[in-house]
Order: sequence, then structure tokens, then C-alpha cells
Amino acid sequence: MEAISVGELLTAVKGTLLGPWDDLDSQVCRVDTDSRNIHPGSLFIPLVGDRFDGHAYINAALDGGAAGCFTARERESYRSDKFYIKVNNTQRALRDLAAWYKNRFSVACVGVTGSVGKTTAKDMIAAVLGVKYTVLKTEGNLNNNIGLPLTLLRLDRSHQVAVLEMGMDRPGEIDYLGDIVRPEVGVITNIGDAHIERLGSRENIFKAKCELLPHIRKENGLVVLNGDDPMLATLRGNTPVPAVFCGTGEELDYQALVTGGDGVGHIHCQVHTPAASGELQIPALGEHMVYPTLIAAAVGEHFGLTWEEIRTGVSRFVPTRMRMNVVQRADGITILDDTYNANPQSMRAAIQVLADAPSTRKIAVLGDMFELGPYAPALHGGVGEYLGKEGIDCLVAVGPLSVDTAKSARDSGVAQVYHCADKEAAAQVLPQLIQADSTILVKASRGMEMEQLVSVLMELTREAE
Repeated sequence: MEAISVGELLTAVKGTLLGPWDDLDSQVCRVDTDSRNIHPGSLFIPLVGDRFDGHAYINAALDGGAAGCFTARERESYRSDKFYIKVNNTQRALRDLAAWYKNRFSVACVGVTGSVGKTTAKDMIAAVLGVKYTVLKTEGNLNNNIGLPLTLLRLDRSHQVAVLEMGMDRPGEIDYLGDIVRPEVGVITNIGDAHIERLGSRENIFKAKCELLPHIRKENGLVVLNGDDPMLATLRGNTPVPAVFCGTGEELDYQALVTGGDGVGHIHCQVHTPAASGELQIPALGEHMVYPTLIAAAVGEHFGLTWEEIRTGVSRFVPTRMRMNVVQRADGITILDDTYNANPQSMRAAIQVLADAPSTRKIAVLGDMFELGPYAPALHGGVGEYLGKEGIDCLVAVGPLSVDTAKSARDSGVAQVYHCADKEAAAQVLPQLIQADSTILVKASRGMEMEQLVSVLMELTREAE
């Protein structure tokens, strides 16, 4: 973050200075929200949640080196060597500060949302644009009403484009984030069942994702949509800015045909765009990878990249940790670490990758999917049925919700099915399943922390020579 003076902070958030501090020219170069990780000279913003109130840690943050803080309430006393800025709401103040700070720079923004594949699309877009531009992108899971403003506060004058992931689990959140970002390009990857517990139906999820559309800049604005998604396809001719559609279907603006793959880390496809056609090698597994690739090609062409630059960018793509990371072990054993998160659509895509693996034996270690509400039994059961359809040899289902996955897998013909109440029980099952020439997929919702089972598998197998 570039330096911001106390006077500028007051302007940005319409705040009031409290206490004896009167040096409006003093500066901060960082924002912290965790009092346990304070950087010297930072601004501490005490956030308030359902189960915590950061105001209780203001003194600790100041003692830890913060130069000052926001506060939504008066303090009993004020230190003379620290500044205190009174705001109505600290989270809203973080948002206002990020929006004000972003406007200091002439940076183009790309806003990426959708039910499945947001992070992969964000990473692919950043890889492509990075061939020509200096790019800031969302790191990790900083895609919500806290993380996105913090990402924007990392901008500096070297950045030319920002690629920002926008997550949500309830109506109004994309509207909130879109109002901060006001992207030149908006991306919606698809409409699925993630967060259906809170939103109630796919139709409501569709409406929530479309909250992005009014915030796309009219000048040179573009929206990039998955043309194979039946709900997003209904937006054709009904968007506030020009739209392009990507997918495998006919007559789409950006189209891909998968032509092959090596089964261990790459797929090959023939791509057609309004400006070019050619072969692409995508350094990732799964036919679903054509979608983030086409989206990145569309964004790249919008920003003036040539076909060769786009191809170079795609070749530089590296998936985020725990996002279908391919780990090769000795004896022909491959571990597919896709443990970052899961929903019914991404489960099917991951199972398809497992099914396409060239190994003799295919094992799925799948945990619970969260936030599915009353749909959870049917949606977990659907995953089990899909395992049978794709000829998976063995399932280790982990967690109470996954009992429905296990039952449907048995009914669908999966030869070996184990249901484990928790990861500890699953860890006891895994040793008897390991054998040469196997591919093992590990996947579940983030809260299951299934990466712990990946660690178990690493201990049970030897490093490849």
C-alpha cells in the first residue's frame, strides 16, 4: 500500500479525529485487521462479527506497533502518541477506504464471480494478462467483503490491471463488492448449487451473481459469460454492456474442442475466438479447464493481447494450492489434491478427472459438502451415483453428510465403499487401499480440512524418483 496521511484517512471515510492527536500529515503504509499480527506503523481496523468484536483488541494493536485505529465508539481514554478516527461502522469504513484508495490509480479491474471455478478463472486471467501487464490479483480466499477491500489496498502505481475474485453466500454481497470494484470487465463462470442453503434456489443464486452486471463500467465495458450454462445463456441480448459467451457449444464467441491430454497434467484443445484460432495446451487436468481458459482468452483479447501472448499466458498458469494439484509418487501412484473446497458441480468435475486418469485403480476420498441445506442428502447421493457411472473403483466417504454419498455409490456399483465418521477413521482405512498404479482423489468442503488426509497419503507412499 502506498502511504496515506491521517488527513486523507479522515476524508476517505468521513471520520472524526478523537483524542489529542493533531498531526494530519503523519502517514500509514499498511492496514491490519488482526491484532495478533500487527506491523509497525499500520492502521488497525477493529472489525465486528457475530462472535467477535475487534474493539476489544484496540489497545493490544496499538501496543503492538499500530500507529492508530478506526473505532465505531468513543474510548474511555486516548493515547497522545496514537491517532483514533471515529467512524459509524468499521467494516463500512474499510470498504470506503478501499474504494477511495482504488480511485487514486488508473488501473483497469476485472471482477470474477460464479458458483464454481472463480479462483481458477482468476488465476488463469492473471496468468494471461501478466504476459503484457503488471497484474494485481486476489490471493488465497480474500474474495469477500473483508478480503476484497484488503486486496485493493495492496495496489501501487506499478499495477496496470487488477483481477479480483468476488465471493458471496447471500443476496446483496456481489452488489456490495461490485460497487467497490466497478470493473471494466465482469466475469460470471457459472451458476451452481454452492450456498443454496442460504439462497434457497438456483434462480436466487443466478440473481445474486447478476448483481455484478450494473456495476460494470459502461465505457469500454464487457461481460464474459459461460455460454454452456443454461441460466447465463438467457442473458444473451440482455446485458448493460456488450457480452461474449464462452464454452463448447456451437455458435459461441469463444469455443473450445478438447482434442486430447496426457492424463498427468495437461489437456489439449482447439480454440476459436473472434480474432484467432489455434491449438492450446492447458497445464491442468479436466475438460472443465476449457472454461477458465476461454474466459482468460476473452479477457486477454479485450485488453489487446495477441494469440501468441494468450497462449504464452495459458502455459504459465499455475493452480492455487489444493486446487487439483497433481502429486506424483513412486510405484505409479498419483494423488489429486483438490481439497480447497467442494460443491456438487466441482465434485463431478473432479470425479471426471479421476475417471480419465490412465492408472489401473481409481480411488475417491470424498468428504462432506457444506451449505446445501435440505438439498444435502440428494446432492451427496448424486455424487455417489456419479462415481458409479464413471467406473470409480473405491470410495472413502468422510463425514456425517457423506453417508448418502456412500449409499448411492454402493447402489451404483462402486466395488469398494467405506463410510468413515471423520478424518481419523479414514486415516485408518487408507493404508489397506494403497497399491501401485493408482490415482487417488481427495476432495471436500474447506471446513473438512481434508488436506490432512493428503498428508497421510504422502506418508504412506514414497517420493517418486
